[in-house]
This record gives sequence, C-alpha cells and structure tokens, in this order.
Amino acid sequence: MNQTAIDLLTRTVTRLPDWIRHDLAAKDSGVRLRAEETLIAMIVNVLGEGTNDAPHD
Repeated sequence: MNQTAIDLLTRTVTRLPDWIRHDLAAKDSGVRLRAEETLIAMIVNVLGEGTNDAPHD
C-alpha cells in the first residue's frame, strides 16, 4: 500500500462519525454489521475517488 492510500485511510478513520465508532463496538451483531458495511463503503469511496481535499482529474 502506498503512502497516499495510507494517508487517505487515516483521514477517513479520524473523521468517522461517533455513531459508527459506537456501533462498531456494539454487542448486537446487526448494529455492528451496519457500522461495518458503512465503514467499508467509506473506505471503498475514498480509495476510488480520494477526499474533498485531494484534486480530482
């Protein structure tokens, strides 16, 4: 993984909404699954498109 991808992922994780952080630690598997799927979607998006901070082609 290159440094750009690492930086994008780091920024994504530090910007996680509180509800995702909370739900990732939930005992309820349905709640946890929703948070995991949301996090995966955020990661796929940031790796595919970058962030608003990065210039787009």
